[in-house]
Formats: sequence, structure tokens, C-alpha cells
Amino acid sequence: MLQEAVDEYLVALSTSSNEDERGRINHNTTAAYRNDLTQFCAYLKQHGVENWPQVTSEQIAGYLLEMREAQAYRPTTIARKIAAIKAFFRYLRSQEYIASDPVEKLESPRVPKELPNVLSAEQISSLFQQVDVSTSSGQRDLAMLYMLSTTGMRVSELVSLNIADFDVNQATVVCPGRSGRSKRERVLPLPPLAVEAIKRYGEQARPHLVGRHPEQESLFLNHHGERLTRQGFWLIIKGYARQAGITNITPHMLRHSFAMMKLNDGMELRSVQELLGHAHIATTQVYSQLARSKTTSPIT
Repeated sequence: MLQEAVDEYLVALSTSSNEDERGRINHNTTAAYRNDLTQFCAYLKQHGVENWPQVTSEQIAGYLLEMREAQAYRPTTIARKIAAIKAFFRYLRSQEYIASDPVEKLESPRVPKELPNVLSAEQISSLFQQVDVSTSSGQRDLAMLYMLSTTGMRVSELVSLNIADFDVNQATVVCPGRSGRSKRERVLPLPPLAVEAIKRYGEQARPHLVGRHPEQESLFLNHHGERLTRQGFWLIIKGYARQAGITNITPHMLRHSFAMMKLNDGMELRSVQELLGHAHIATTQVYSQLARSKTTSPIT
């Protein structure tokens, strides 16, 4: 009875007539739900529970305690499993399989917000040194590294740039902002080295990359002459990081490093917020916490 209801629930998720609900539940989410709920079923069976109406809030509390102490799960893992259980019990209640919800008032553990990892100045320099600027792709990669590390824009914003967004005379780039939100544009200043690298790429390398797509407006192109994707950029950066001996890097790390550099240079938090395009100052304050942290160390 326990597992059968879980299987029915997962089928209901994947075939939901609610478009929003179906959009939130992808294959990976369904797999995670199946794993979490199957594990919960095993715990209940060990404690003599055979069907869902028998489950009590005390048993839920016992499972929570086991995850914390016996399994030593991280708060993020426990929070995810509790979220899956809560969603499942809402389903059971909606189908009238249970008369009351034993997890309705259960609070998920507070998940402390992790401080972002940043690259040291030496590591950023090492990334730049890996680029072979004698090739068209190398000139493109150097221009992209300069664009990210000196503006703090998101990778999604970087690959959304068009030729017209770069103003060589004003030494600025118009950052398009996140799509799907207010999409407020930001005009970001560029230092001379970045301007020179981007100008060189545009004049020397881009004409070779564009190939048979002269109408392409995208600033940064792949080897097919099409707009470079986030995934394509990530593969490029991972390759340079591997050459530089940096084994832990994420697409967002250059953005984090830019923010820390600006704060360390004395820039006010509000100004950093404007450059990064954060809607709320609270999002930017994590960098102040990182600056005060005594445990920050370079990524190796």
C-alpha cells in the first residue's frame, strides 16, 4: 500500500493537466522524489506502518531525527526530503486517502546560505595565461574573460550580447539583464585592456568565426558562426581551468570574484549592487559577509 501510492503519485505528477505544475516537475525532480519517498516508505515499514492513514506526526518527527543523527544528512538534503514528503501528503489529502495531514505543520530545517567561492587574483591571471591568442577562438575567449571579469555580468547576459551592445568609443557595454523579469538594462564601464581585447576580437577573429552567417548579430560566436551558448562557454572555461590547475570552478565564480574585488577596492555596496544588477541589496550583502569571513581561501 505504501509504495503503490507513491508510484501513483509520481505518475500523477508526470501527467498533470496543470501546465505550471508539470513545468516544475522535470525528470530529475521526479527521480529525486521517487528516491526520497521510497526511502521514507522503508523507514515506515521498519516501524510497522502498512498504509498511509497510519502515519502520525510522531513517526514523522522520528524520521526527521534519524536523518539528522543516524544518517547525518546535511540541512539542505533534509529540507529537500521534507519538501518531497510534504508535497506527497498534500496529494494524499487531495485524493482523500488520508483524513488529516501529519506533516502540515512540520517546519523544514533552516538552510544556512553558503558563502560564494571566489578565485584569487593569481588564479584569474592564470586563466588568462592559458589562452592562445594566435587563434580566432583564443581571441574570442580572451575577450569573453575580460568582459566577465571586469563587469561582473552573468554568463547568460554575456552570451546574449550583440555587436551593437559594445561601444568602443565610450568604453562601455550595454548588459541586457535577465530575460523574463524586469529586464532592466545596465550600462557597464570597461577598462582599457578589456576594450582592446574585445575590439581585437571583433576586428580580427569574429569575421573568421561568422563564416556563412554575416547577418549574425551576436557578439560572441561558436565555430559554426552561431551565438555561443551558456553550455559552450562553460566547456571553454572548464578547459582553461583544468590547464591552470583549478579543479573547482563554476560559471558564476568570475562574477563573485568581480564583486569581491570591487568591495576590497572600497566600492560601496549599493554601487556593487547596481553593477551586478541585483534587485535587492540583501542579495549583494553576501559579499560583505564573505569579506568579513576569516575562512576565505583560494580555490585549488
